[in-house]
Amino acid sequence: MPTGGKLIAALSFAALAYFISDLMKPILMDTEGTRVGWLSPLNACVGFVMGWTILGNGSGKTYRQSFGFGLTTLAATFFWVFIVWSGYKMLSRSVQLRYDGPMEALQQMAQLCVDYAKLVATQEILIPAIVGALFMSWLTEFFARRWS
Repeated sequence: MPTGGKLIAALSFAALAYFISDLMKPILMDTEGTRVGWLSPLNACVGFVMGWTILGNGSGKTYRQSFGFGLTTLAATFFWVFIVWSGYKMLSRSVQLRYDGPMEALQQMAQLCVDYAKLVATQEILIPAIVGALFMSWLTEFFARRWS
């Protein structure tokens, strides 16, 4: 059921994912030379869904629980973003016939997830992401208490 807390959680995590994606663009372009045209909008969609389903469902209780749900939402958003982008890269490579079979493609997809996580595991990305997730969870809890 839609609530004010779910709406604020979804919109705030979409904005946070968009912002963090913009911070990730220089790192991705420097290391891989990849095109990052759809990076921010697609990551914002993932952040919207994760904010609605995880933080939105956990809103309306206490601020401490909200902070926990916010950090869980951040971790889930990073996980699904890595899955989406490594899956996209794996599919584009498989169309070019770079894999011998489906198992090798899935193994390379898992390795791409790990590589993306290593690229993002820097202070410039993680500190704003954690602070943003805590602020967004506070904001969600604030509005969930008033709009319930």
